[in-house]
This record gives sequence, C-alpha cells and structure tokens, in this order.
Amino acid sequence: MFSWIFIFWLLQIPKLVSAFTFKISRCYYIITEEFHHEGDFMIGAFFPLHTFYTEKKMSHSTIPYKYLDGYVQYNFKNYQYILALQFAIEEINGNPNLLPNISLGFDFYNVRFTEKDTLMNAGIWLTSHVHKMVFPNYTCGKKKFTAALTGSSWMASAQIGTLLHLFKFPQITFGPYEPILSDRGQYSSLYQMAPQDTSLTLAIVSLIVHFRWLWVGLILPDDHKGNKILSDFREEMERKRICVAFVKMIPATWTSYFAKFWENMDETNVIIIYGDIDSLEGLMRNIGQRLLTWIVWVMNTEHHVLEISDYFMLDSFHGSLIFKHHYRENSDFTKFIQTVNPKNYPEDIYLPKLWYFFFKCSFSDINCHVLDNCQTNASLDVLPSHIFDVAMSEESTSIYNGVYALAHSLHEMRLQQLQIQPFENGEGMVFFPWQLNTFLKDIEVRKNRSLYWRQTIDVEYDILNLWNLPKGLGLKVKVGSFSANAPQGQQLSLSEQMIQWPAIFSEIPQSVCSESCQSGFRKVSQEGKAICCYNCTPCAENEISNETAADLVILTAMFLKVPSELKGVSGLELILDSTPPIHSE
Repeated sequence: MFSWIFIFWLLQIPKLVSAFTFKISRCYYIITEEFHHEGDFMIGAFFPLHTFYTEKKMSHSTIPYKYLDGYVQYNFKNYQYILALQFAIEEINGNPNLLPNISLGFDFYNVRFTEKDTLMNAGIWLTSHVHKMVFPNYTCGKKKFTAALTGSSWMASAQIGTLLHLFKFPQITFGPYEPILSDRGQYSSLYQMAPQDTSLTLAIVSLIVHFRWLWVGLILPDDHKGNKILSDFREEMERKRICVAFVKMIPATWTSYFAKFWENMDETNVIIIYGDIDSLEGLMRNIGQRLLTWIVWVMNTEHHVLEISDYFMLDSFHGSLIFKHHYRENSDFTKFIQTVNPKNYPEDIYLPKLWYFFFKCSFSDINCHVLDNCQTNASLDVLPSHIFDVAMSEESTSIYNGVYALAHSLHEMRLQQLQIQPFENGEGMVFFPWQLNTFLKDIEVRKNRSLYWRQTIDVEYDILNLWNLPKGLGLKVKVGSFSANAPQGQQLSLSEQMIQWPAIFSEIPQSVCSESCQSGFRKVSQEGKAICCYNCTPCAENEISNETAADLVILTAMFLKVPSELKGVSGLELILDSTPPIHSE
C-alpha cells in the first residue's frame, strides 16, 4: 500500500512543478557560465548543463547572433556530472595515501554547443583572466592547472582539443568513445575514458535473434559514426538473416526533412536507435511527443528529455530495451547525493535552481543564491529517476574514473620528483601540465586497468528495460546481460518474465515483414523486396510442404519420370526408393 502511495506522490511532481512555473522567479533565469571549487591543483570541467533558446528570434540591433527574447533551459539530468566530479575530488582529498597534503579543486564552465562560446571559455580558463578576456600565451593568475575534463559531446571535446593540442595540455573526455579523437596527430594529449563499443552490434543483434524479430528498422546519426555502425549492423544482420525494414539517418537539423522522417515508421514493431545523448536529443523529444506506443525501441542510450507539463498516462518509451556498459554500482555515491544541498555547496550555481524548482523554496531578497522557506528534508534522492537518477550513469562513471586517473598521475609525478630532489623550505610540487602526459598514458585506474587497456577490452553490457507506465514512473530494470567473452551460446542472458513490453502487447511482440506460410503453402519472393518479404502460394499437386514457413517443397519419387533406356536396369527401383527427396524452389 505504501509503495503505491509513494509512486502516486512522485507522479504528481511534474504536475505540481507545471503549476508552480506560472509565477517563476527572475532568479531562476539568472545564471553565470562558470563557478569554482578551490584546491591546490585545479581541473577544468567543461560540461553541458544549460543552454539558451529563443522563441520569436528578436535580434539584437548591434550584437550579431544575440536575441532579446533569450531563455535559459537547464538539463538537470546532466547535473550528475558535477556531483560525480565533486564526489571523486572529496574522496581523493580525504585519502591520506593519495596526494597527501595536496587538494584538488575544479573550475566549471558550461558548454553551450556553439564553437565560439566553447573555445572562449577554454581560453578564459587557460589564461585565468578575471574579466573574461583571452591573452594567448599568458597566464594572468597563479592557479596550478592539471587537465581539462570535457564532454559529453565528442564535437565539444574536439573543439577544445584543437586548442589544448597546441600546448600539449592534458585532456580527459567522458563521452562515448569516438575514433576521431584517438588520432594522436590531431589530439596528442587527449585520453578517452569510455571503452569502445566493439561488441555492441553483436549484442543487439543477438537480442533480435533471440526474440525471432526478422523485420527491424534502424535510426542512426547522419555522420561518420552513423555510417560506420550502419555497415556493422548490415553485416551482422545479414549473417543472421534479419532484414532491415528501413534506415533513417538523423539530420543535423530537422527543417524540411522533418515530415519525411516519420514516413513508414509503422512498417515494423522493432526499431534500433543508435547515437549519443546530444545527437539524439531532438529525435527523442519528437518520439515522446508523438506517442509511438506500438514500437519496441532497442537503444544504446536512454531518453534524457524531461517534459514537465504532460498529462498523458502512456509513454512512447515504455518497454524499451537499453544496452549500457556494465559497471560496478557505487553505493557511496548514492549516500553522497543525500548530503548535497545549497548550504553545503554555496559556490554551486545550479543547486539553488534545483531546490527552487522541485522543492518549492523561494529566493530571498538578499541575492539569488540564498533560499528561504525550504523543506527541511529536501534531497535529490527523493526525486523520480526520470528527473534525477541517483545511480551513477556511464558518463558520470567516466568522470569519476578520469579524476582518479589524474590523481594517480599527479601522485606518481610527485613521487618521482621527491626521489630526484626532495622539497625544501615548504616548497610545493611544481610542474608543467604537459609533463602529466607521460603518466596519464601508463597510469592504472583501479583494478589494474590502464587508460589504453580500457579501450581494447570486450566490454560487458547490461540490458535494461524501461518501465514507464503510468508515465512518470521512470524505472530502469536490469533484465539481462551480454558478454562477448562468454562461450558461444551463453553470451546473452535474459530474464524474459521480467520484461514489460509496450502497453499494446500482451505477449512477446512479433516483428516480421510477412506472416509464416502454413503447411501446404510455400514462399514466393516478392520482386524487389527483401528476402523476409514474400507471398504464400499453395504447393502444386506433386509437391508436399510439411513445415510451417517452408522455403522448400518435396517432390516424391513416385512422380519422377525414368528414361526409357534405363528401364529394367537392375537395382534402379532400389536407388529411386533410397535417394533423398529432391528439393526445388
């Protein structure tokens, strides 16, 4: 009884918030592009947490690309990136065996997905200029920089990497693995924390084969990565005799292509979506608005778009199957989240917005960082998981591991410096950031895993099932796993009884181009169509089909004509009777 009452209360949060936003404070829209958490050595964190949009595009009279009706839009799901960074730093600073007497801190800069703003923030950070001006080759402050932590978009990391490459400045990325970023000629000091998806197509196709889905759609980003994964999917699906119903490439901008994109979407019950969070954001938002409740979505990323004012019970993504890299759950991170609030982290520019938006706090008259009338027990862990998930995401796990990789590199460098020349007269550790590259290449990150080793392992995937009926429940339940290293036939493990399918299905959905032919009928291929598409035609009088969906029919020996010159040959009847049946298309 309690669980249903609690779920009902959680489902009311979006509606309460929707009503709440009619009288929204101006403080909610006042936001800076950075904040700082001090330490002896600083990490530059470039994360996408908010952006700006315009409805009427009222252009500024003198400043290009600036609009008078600009609004801020927060991505609160990505706020977990900040928490993962803070959590790792607090663990390291409290560990007497790792960087003793040295503290780590960070400078946070928002990534707005425009190259100009991204490079400007990176330049401001490198030069430490307080007036947000960039002076190349000069550092105006005394901060000790270590490395830049960038993501989640590979494009943002590439833009920042182009600048950092000039100075051999260490850069750690936490987004999905991107082959372009592994080019040491362009990005000589860039290190990717995410493992390669070497087995992803095999894992997804194995699931498709398991459920005997023969007619499957593909939706992929229209870029080099999408083209590569398309080739991999075609090869693996052809090998398993699975047909591609359609291929839709996600355009960089919807515009005129928007309407055509949704044509023929009802041709199949199963559609694979591949891409990263940033490339799929527009697609996911549109799927959610269209209520495509008859499709089983098989994805490598989860739906991150938060729709606040929505009163539908059904959700397009209920019953989806999501492939995620397997990581050991970090229970200490969940405990850490329970301690996070605006009073404990006054420098954080996002926490006051979260508390105001979700916990009905009010901004004080003093400034927009101080809150009044707050709930005493307000905590991020009580929010529904589709709004804020306390389980560490893949990106947050990469941030956590990246910070530890950097800390271990600094620790090894410090030990090396002490061996060469001990520090005297209270002197601290002195180094240039580029010197860290030697240690970052070889350092081991927990469980004896080096950065390069992480790129070549055959990873294990968890298979999650999204339970979102009624809409707002937002549970992700592990229903299986896939390991490429397991013996053949044991790679895929599933608990079918736990899977919730889209509401329209009462049993495991079927996805075929043509229904199976019954006994007494045979398949006839449809001209110009895939092999999975066929018509069923009755067998001829001298043909027998004794199997459902038979491709072949049997011509019995009694109907074979024996040439006259062979009649009477001894043993011919025996040969005919013992010859295997002759098969014919």
